[in-house]
Amino acid sequence: MSVGREWLRVPVGRDAARWRTREPARTVLFVVHNVTSATRLLDVLPLFDDALDLQTLATCTGSSPFLAGVPELLDRAGLPVVPWEQAKELAASGAVDLAVSASYGGELQAFQGKLTILSHGAGYNKRLATPDTGLGAWGGNGGAPVFGMDPQWLLHEGKPLAAATVLSHPEQLDRLRRACPEAAATAVLAGDPCFDRMLALRRRRPALRRAFGAGDGRRLVVLNSTWGRASLAGSDAFPALLRELTETLPVDEYRLCAVLHPNIWYGHGPGRVRAWLRRAADSGVLLVDPLDHWRQAVAAADCVIGDHGSVTYYAAALGLPVLLGAFPQDELDPASPVAALGRAAPALRPGTPLRAQLDAVIDGHVPGRHDGFAAAVTSDPGASAELLRTLFHRLLALPEPARPARLPSLPVPEGTENPRLTVPVRVLTTVRDAPGGPPEVAVTRYADPVAEPEVPVAEDAHTVVDDGTADEGRLALADVVTDPGRAGEPPGPRAAELLAQRPYTALAAVATGPGRCLVRDRDGTVLELTALPRPDGFPDPCDPFAYASAVHAWRASGRPLSELAAAGVLVVATGATRHRVAVRPAT
Repeated sequence: MSVGREWLRVPVGRDAARWRTREPARTVLFVVHNVTSATRLLDVLPLFDDALDLQTLATCTGSSPFLAGVPELLDRAGLPVVPWEQAKELAASGAVDLAVSASYGGELQAFQGKLTILSHGAGYNKRLATPDTGLGAWGGNGGAPVFGMDPQWLLHEGKPLAAATVLSHPEQLDRLRRACPEAAATAVLAGDPCFDRMLALRRRRPALRRAFGAGDGRRLVVLNSTWGRASLAGSDAFPALLRELTETLPVDEYRLCAVLHPNIWYGHGPGRVRAWLRRAADSGVLLVDPLDHWRQAVAAADCVIGDHGSVTYYAAALGLPVLLGAFPQDELDPASPVAALGRAAPALRPGTPLRAQLDAVIDGHVPGRHDGFAAAVTSDPGASAELLRTLFHRLLALPEPARPARLPSLPVPEGTENPRLTVPVRVLTTVRDAPGGPPEVAVTRYADPVAEPEVPVAEDAHTVVDDGTADEGRLALADVVTDPGRAGEPPGPRAAELLAQRPYTALAAVATGPGRCLVRDRDGTVLELTALPRPDGFPDPCDPFAYASAVHAWRASGRPLSELAAAGVLVVATGATRHRVAVRPAT
């Protein structure tokens, strides 16, 4: 087995007592297939916390085509890892008391009688070829068995592989009884720990939305794809969908995140995936690492554009609007809840403007519409920690700890608020009459549009280009040049330098911190722009370069910048949101 490096044989087993500080009464082995299954196993690892009489280990079967990323993930978890051959030796010697896996495949029969199987998704829904069916695992699975529900996965020599097959809902048990009655006796209803952790995020939704830069009324759209040729990312429509998302949605009114299946990241390589999506990322799309904040992004979303994968189903179960960009019904068990979602949820309509479809599904969403999908995820919402810990300790023949079982809360991410736009940005502006109030400018920004955006009420348009852009040729044509600023470098001289380098540029803007920037025009006027707190007291998350565009629009309309400085406050309108910005001459 090769997973990027060789794991060393470690001192575990009955003969290794002299190396240990404590001699555990039991050993629990996490059997990993790939990153996807590993993340589900790590969800339940905390259920063994505080158990001083337990030793936890991990191993990798080597049977998955998606082995990359596993060593790094297990390192991060701090689990001792034993090579696969040693893991089988430990099992044969009786040194493994409980083996826990979140997938099938590989020589799991080595742990027969000690094995607990968890799902690594929202139940069991997809058809997937086994090696003896002769069907391709990357597509054409219409005639394949349902993964996790067929004797070809569940039995070895006519007997169940698992001592406990964990299901999250009775409907899964009904299907299991029909498909493989021999394994039904091993079934245990114990909830869905992944979904429980997502449910716990609902009370933190406002904080999550602020963390993803959508706390000011922006609509957070998550683009989600499972893996394989029939997925959204595998479809011919995916490149055009990416372009339409980034080019037609105003960057200050919509926040975009991409949540892709780990098998995409590690099947093709994280570097290749980032390269595929480089232009999208430079246009403001946040690529969510599959090991980090994908659940937080989904829980914060206004809409998820997805497919037949578990993440899209979880989004619907959380009560969120979903749009289906791909949905191969023939790759699913027609009796599964995910197949039911495909029959009920709206699909993207080619030829209809994407923004109109998004707004329609968000504005027309009725709370409670997806309650049936939530009910089908788990029959015991919020109870998986208690149920699974009880199961594990029963199988280990150990008493449970007295403290309540719990799953750790998922953190609110940091550093995900405002992406740096390094593609050329086209900005449409209108200086509004504001009798008796501060100056006001409406600003609508588009990232790298192929055609001129249509904003009927716009008075003026200009182009903004980041000094670090890969589109060097566009810098010479920029009306406004921006720079993210550098620690220890004074912004005033840097703005002057930018103007000196670009003789046709009218305004330079240098970021000086969150919600702040300094602007300088060719007349030598220098202003500091600082976002004022919102009425709710939280910081304004708007990109300060939108404020710089408002200043350029004011100047381009023939009004002097001294009027802005004298007013002391500028209102910048992005869509329906009004941002109040303090304006003062730079010293």
